[in-house]
Amino acid sequence: MTTETRKGSLDRRHVMATIQAKRGDALMVTGLGSTTYDAGTADHLNTFCLWGGMGAAAMTGLGLALAQPDRRVLVMTGDGEMLMGMGAFATIGAQQPKNLAIAVIDNEHYSETGMQPTHTQRGVCLASVARGCSFAAAETVYSEEELDAVLPTLFGGSGPVLAVIKVNTQRYPMSIRLRDGARLKDRFRENLLGADVAYD
Repeated sequence: MTTETRKGSLDRRHVMATIQAKRGDALMVTGLGSTTYDAGTADHLNTFCLWGGMGAAAMTGLGLALAQPDRRVLVMTGDGEMLMGMGAFATIGAQQPKNLAIAVIDNEHYSETGMQPTHTQRGVCLASVARGCSFAAAETVYSEEELDAVLPTLFGGSGPVLAVIKVNTQRYPMSIRLRDGARLKDRFRENLLGADVAYD
């Protein structure tokens, strides 16, 4: 638990745009809800969007990081999903993938189900959890300056690393160009491994 009382003032779509502008050829996995919608405003072949797999983004990112150790992997997800998948912190900490970073867009609410408060609003500190699970670096970001400062760690720091980015509760319409989960998976795989890859 933490006694931190600062509140997020960053706009989540601005955060996503800032991160995507710096991503280069990094592979990105986005979690259920807002991060997938926000990533969809700037569609990218190296982005794998999860639609209904709540709690799965971090573990999907771990699998991808282990399978592609020479590529940077960034997971973008929300506080509700990371709270659901708390065991992912321990598994990632045990595996120690050097190429994995996780950015949690934390508005302290379950946006998809009616804006109920999450436990991060009640003092649960995800960065502290990550540090306790042997992440190489974990911090909480509240300001534009702190966001700019953490970007080199997300894209170049030895992982696993975590940035919890505190945002306001501004909501936006769903915005994604491709909603076919099977096609998203196939497109991502073909872009990564080649169009002639064999499908199991």
